[in-house]
Amino acid sequence: MDKIVIIGGGIAGLSAGIFAQKNGFESVILEKHNVLGGECTGWDRRGYHIDGCIHWLVGTKKGTPIHDLWTAAGALDVVEIYHPESFLAFEYDGIRVHLYRDLDRLKSSWLELSPQDEAAINNFCCTIKQLQSFEIPVGKPEDMMGFMEKIKLMISMKDAGKVMKKYGKISLPEYAKTFKHPALREALTSFLPEGYSASTVFFALAAFTKGQASIPYGGSKKFAQRMVKRYLSLGGDIEAPCEAVELNIEGNRVRRVICSSGKAFEADYYIAACDAHVLYEKLLKGKYPDPEFQKRFNNPEDYPLASEIRIAIGYEGRTDEIPRTLRFPIDSFKVNGRPINYLTITHYSYEPDFAPAGHTLITCSINQFHADYDAWNALAEDPSAYSREKTRIGKEVISGIEKRFPQMNGKLSLLDVATPKTFERYCNAYRGAFMPFLPTIKGKMMAHTGRIKGLENIFLSGQWLQPPGGLPVALITGKDTIMRLCKMKNKLFIY
Repeated sequence: MDKIVIIGGGIAGLSAGIFAQKNGFESVILEKHNVLGGECTGWDRRGYHIDGCIHWLVGTKKGTPIHDLWTAAGALDVVEIYHPESFLAFEYDGIRVHLYRDLDRLKSSWLELSPQDEAAINNFCCTIKQLQSFEIPVGKPEDMMGFMEKIKLMISMKDAGKVMKKYGKISLPEYAKTFKHPALREALTSFLPEGYSASTVFFALAAFTKGQASIPYGGSKKFAQRMVKRYLSLGGDIEAPCEAVELNIEGNRVRRVICSSGKAFEADYYIAACDAHVLYEKLLKGKYPDPEFQKRFNNPEDYPLASEIRIAIGYEGRTDEIPRTLRFPIDSFKVNGRPINYLTITHYSYEPDFAPAGHTLITCSINQFHADYDAWNALAEDPSAYSREKTRIGKEVISGIEKRFPQMNGKLSLLDVATPKTFERYCNAYRGAFMPFLPTIKGKMMAHTGRIKGLENIFLSGQWLQPPGGLPVALITGKDTIMRLCKMKNKLFIY
């Protein structure tokens, strides 16, 4: 029986492990942290559970290929799905703009607000509806497809292709200018971090409005733990905490993995289900560079990486009357010299186990980019200064929430503040990134096989391999790597 060592116990590593076990391989997952799941996680503070990942999950609609794949991996077994009424509500000058799940309701509410934008609104909703036919391909990876399979894939992607051609090279702020009403313009501009192409909003809302991008009850940590349970039930082995720090290479093959504990693991094949930068620069010591990755790592302007400050707040009360995710203006304060003029908060009133009885967890996410990471990295050299800055930001966020919601005054408590350095420290995330390279108007999308030129028995898996990244890509690429190994071994792949 061929043995596989999997470096990293996030969603990609768990996916690879599950499908390795299903297909007759012996596998072990090496995970740096003591809990598996990678950045799909959550943690407890003062009686609250802080969800650290899933804002929405593509794959929540039963009967779709991606849902079937999540189910095969154990992640969506026997779990109910929460379908929020709106994706995001945005406040501007006393007006609230909703991105409703019900597309007809979205359209009518926008038309009521701005009849002069009828043409733009109709086009917006028609494009979303057009994309509802799109499904993420989850079958064979393209490099394993025959000619007719590639033709069928191209046909299935025709609507997505049309949208990408029309909006892929237009920025969200540029697209927002097609609307006359300032509230609609601001809502679209702030939908995603600066730099994203306008096409992104259509793909996200198409999935959301057809029920394909909702939230599994129980949150991110339980989601990952269901995959851990499936992996163990199939006979998989886990070593944690056990951080891989070195690869012994002889000729064109990896011979063993050395971990920080001194333990060594030998196998026939190795899967690096970890951060791509960690693989290329730390484990491979820069000796096996990949030009596609190098181009992106060395050009943060066209290929930015996004991280966040995640502020968790406990509220002594209920928030049922507030949209799940709300963005609203505040009195400006600065983070790393950059003014913060809006807050985006999410509450978890639908998850009573996330807070003590009668209380509610609230989180606030502040986007962070290249210069922000550099600032946090420098500040972290002084632990006391780093801690003070986190506390200051947390208090500023509480002040902004209390001003917007006076009924919360005195009832909010700061639970935790995570920064890009937090994600780097716990998950080896390069520059604290929670997603791979953003789909910007200047950047070119990359589809990578995960093969390492010059090495024949190690493969990269995970969200770094193809756009748009995130949990579904981690799931798919973990499975794809095992499909490729099965082909190499002349084995029939089993789902």
